[in-house]
Formats: sequence, structure tokens, C-alpha cells
Amino acid sequence: MRTRSSAEGVVVSTVRPRTPAAAAGLLTGDRIVTIGGRPIRDAIDFQFWASDDRLALTVERDGRVSPVALVRRGPDLGLELLPPRPAEISTCSNKCVFCFIHQLPKGMRRSLYVKDDDFRLSFLHGNYITLSDLDEAALARILEQRLSPLYVSVHATDPALRHALLGRPRGSAEILPRMERLAKAGIRMHAQIVLCPDLNDGAHLERSVFDLAPLHPQVATTAIVPVGLTRHRERLPALRSLTPEEARALVRTVETWQARLLGELGSRFVFLADEVYILGGCDFPPARTYEGFAVAEDGIGLVRRFEDGFRRAVSRFRPRGGRRVTVVSGEMFAPRLGRLLAAIRGDGLAVRVAAVPNDFFGRRIGVAGLLTGRDVQRHLAGLDDPGDAVLVPAAAVRDGDGVFLDDLTPADLARDLGVAVEVVEPTPHALLRAIRGA
Repeated sequence: MRTRSSAEGVVVSTVRPRTPAAAAGLLTGDRIVTIGGRPIRDAIDFQFWASDDRLALTVERDGRVSPVALVRRGPDLGLELLPPRPAEISTCSNKCVFCFIHQLPKGMRRSLYVKDDDFRLSFLHGNYITLSDLDEAALARILEQRLSPLYVSVHATDPALRHALLGRPRGSAEILPRMERLAKAGIRMHAQIVLCPDLNDGAHLERSVFDLAPLHPQVATTAIVPVGLTRHRERLPALRSLTPEEARALVRTVETWQARLLGELGSRFVFLADEVYILGGCDFPPARTYEGFAVAEDGIGLVRRFEDGFRRAVSRFRPRGGRRVTVVSGEMFAPRLGRLLAAIRGDGLAVRVAAVPNDFFGRRIGVAGLLTGRDVQRHLAGLDDPGDAVLVPAAAVRDGDGVFLDDLTPADLARDLGVAVEVVEPTPHALLRAIRGA
């Protein structure tokens, strides 16, 4: 063994029993410094170099470094790595006119104010990046390690308009040359356009979509999502939300583009956020039109996938008599969820949907994932009886420590309401199991 004081490498957060990592003697807190003599900078390097059946690791533990031999017995090594610390994340130097982080109030936990623009998080977790801060070394690494897919915030392909939308950064905001370079190297991408009425809509939106379309299939999808505006937009550019009439017109326009692109590309290519259909009161397209739900986590097709899955799952649902539950939802989806759950009432089972207003961010934010614990507490405290349990969507709490955006925990909520609070994954089966109580 030898001592070491450097901080390179990746830190093991979990070692599962009876796995190759456990058999090799790895422990939580170990820092893996090299694999086969190659320095490990981050989780991507680890994944890239850890594909062999036999791995020669260099591991730091308590300031001392030792060799560790790890032998695979399948795809799962049995370990998890700590995510990068905020100081290790490449942050965004843009000042986008619609940036959600700029619309956060003061006094929240520091991690919420980190504006990441890190290609590693895009590859690992599907975070959207602008590519505007990508230097040549990072670009070369993407090509060398075949980091695909990446998720790219485009917003507009017109260079002048994109420069304005990104807050007029010092560097070039031109996006197409970079995406063309990545596409030629076989890097798959998903593009996103945050739609700001009166700025990048109309003819600008059409140009952006049809500038990106020739890069298909490397640019696999283009997602159009409406701008999210909180009540904390202080000293920020004036923006407005889509109107219901504009949402309906946008649905019709995108359906026309999809029909054209399906004939030209073999793919509909451009997809609208669920919020647009709900705002416009439009029917959702059938599941096949989402072409595999590639960007569902961006709010594209989540409603269709959930509702179709719920209708299949409910046919096998057997209620447990006498149970009373309150299901928390954002105001946007609550009416649709209520109609779905109406099918399982009866036999002594009572299910109520609580459409919680977002007083913290403002009523224009209607998704469950941005509800705070205090908004949920305030709304449910006004109910006559929340029942035997309150079911909170997992999207509203942070992975890992399970706290709401305002640092309230489900346990705090349960104490304040005097009723059990359960965090439920956003799948039909998970919701029905939680409602049944088993």
C-alpha cells in the first residue's frame, strides 16, 4: 500500500451483497482511481473502461491505495457511484430569458441554483445542454467515447434569435454546425425547443424544426415544450404563456408537420409536450404516434402512456373494502386522474384526488413534480378528512433523501396532517397497489 492525497477517481456509494464488487472487497466510500492503469475522471470513464471481464482497479481507502481485482459474472458489477459534487459540474454561462433557475425565490437549498450545462449529465441522466460552452476537448471526448444519446437545448436554429434567447452570451450561440459535426460522427441526439410565445414561435418554430429534420436519424426527436413561468420573475424579461387557443392551433400545426415528416423521414420527428394538449383541451394522440416514448421524461407522452397502462392494470385490480385514500396531484393532471380513478371506487373503497394549487411557484405551474411540501400540507389541512393515507407522487420528492423542494419531508407532512403519507412511483401498478394498501 501507499498513501495518496489526490481527489481524482469515483467514489463508491453502494455495494450490494453477493455481487462481483462485494466479492472483490469493495466498500462504500472507496475511491476507484484507475482501471487497468487508466486514470478515472468520472462515472463515464468508469463505464467506458469497466467493460472487460477482469478489471484491475486501483482503490483508495482511508488515504491508502491498494490494487483490487474484480471479476465480472454478468452485466451488473453490484456497485453504485456517488454523483459529482456541484463544484465538479460544468455550469451554464448563458442567461436564457426563460431559465427556470432564474425564477426561483431566494433561500432554497443551494443545489437547486446549480445551472448545469454538463455533457456528462446529459449522457448519464438525460439533462438538456446548450452545447454553447462545449470546448474542443469535451467535444473530442464525446466523439472518442461515443457518448450517445445527448439531449440538446436548441430553442431556435436562427443564430441571432438563439443568441437573444440565450441571453446574448459572449461566445457564439450558433447550434447547427455543432450538431452537424456530432451527427456526422454518429452521435444520437434529442433536441428540445422551449417555446416562448412572440419570440421563437410561428415561422421561427417552423424554421427550427425543418432545419433539424435533415439531421435525422442522428437527431432522433425534437420536443416542443411550453415555457414555464413562476411568480418569482423579478427583473427578468417579459414573457407570457401560451393561450388555450394558441395551444389548439399548435396541436393542429404539429400534426401537419408530423404527417409530412413521416413521409419524408419515416418518423414524425417533432413531438409536443403533454401540457399543450391539456391546455388546449385536445385529445391525446394514440400511443403508436409517440414512436416508443423516447423523450417521455421530458413530458412527451407521459399522459398517454400512464392512461393506457392504467386502463390495462385496472382490469386486474381488486379493491380492499373500507380503505380511504387521498391521491395528491398537480392541478394540470388532477381532472384526468380523477376520471381514471372513478373506475375503481366502490366496495367500500373511497379514493379522492387532491388537486393541489402551486402557491409557492404560482398557479401557472401545474405539474406535480414542482409541488412543495407546504403547498400539499396547506391544501390537505383544509380537507375534512384525508382518509387512511395520503399518496404523494414520487416526482415531488428528491431522489436519495426524499424531501420536497422546500425541504419538508413526507414524515413532516404525516406529522402535520396526522395521517400516513406514502410516496408512490408514477406508474399505474404502483398507484393501484398503494390505493389498495398492499
